[in-house]
Amino acid sequence: MMTEPLEAGSAALHQLADYAPPPHTGLDIAYADDTFLIVNKPSGLLSVPGRGEKFHDSLASRVLLAFPQALIVHRLDMQTSGLLVMALGAQVHRDLSALFQTRQVQKRYVAQVAGQMATDIGEVALPLITDWPNRPRQKVDWADGKPALTRWQVVARDALHNTTRVELEPVTGRSHQLRVHMMSIGHAIVGDPLYASAAVRAQAGRLLLHAAELKLQHPRTGEWVHTVSPVPF
Repeated sequence: MMTEPLEAGSAALHQLADYAPPPHTGLDIAYADDTFLIVNKPSGLLSVPGRGEKFHDSLASRVLLAFPQALIVHRLDMQTSGLLVMALGAQVHRDLSALFQTRQVQKRYVAQVAGQMATDIGEVALPLITDWPNRPRQKVDWADGKPALTRWQVVARDALHNTTRVELEPVTGRSHQLRVHMMSIGHAIVGDPLYASAAVRAQAGRLLLHAAELKLQHPRTGEWVHTVSPVPF
């Protein structure tokens, strides 16, 4: 079983100190066959267990109770909700991992961000690297950062709360990419405990970021599998 690294900087330790995952009331399965699953992860739940009994509860450990052969293919941040893929067997895990690594999976996220975005569509291309003294925070680094590209499109603007709902497409898959990119253009995601100001964090009780849509080719049949998850905010 994979574990989340917990020997991180003060920001990560502060987040996990009061880890209180949502109750396990059953799996929310968006797609399932004898090859792989696509499961909805609630906000506040780790994708995989952390070190120590306190951090054992995770989406992966919950799925294993029902599917002992399940292997996680990719992760979502603890605060992010939405669709996550798990393979049922080692070979399928390798096949699905290759799809993600070669960017053959179409992903769409929905977020509520601070402020009124001036234009309706755009992209952010800023290289990212781990901010080691403040792990797990990431930062823009033009010298040593890895290329990262996010495309965004406005869905709606909320003048009353001074926020904008956007659809986000992570062309690359860097850690915290969507969160850092939106913050870097002046529109941090509402409720973000790492990258938003205190005022923007206080606007929501959770990170308002949801993995809403996945589209990938089935590793056995070649048919396209398309799943959509309703946005819970």
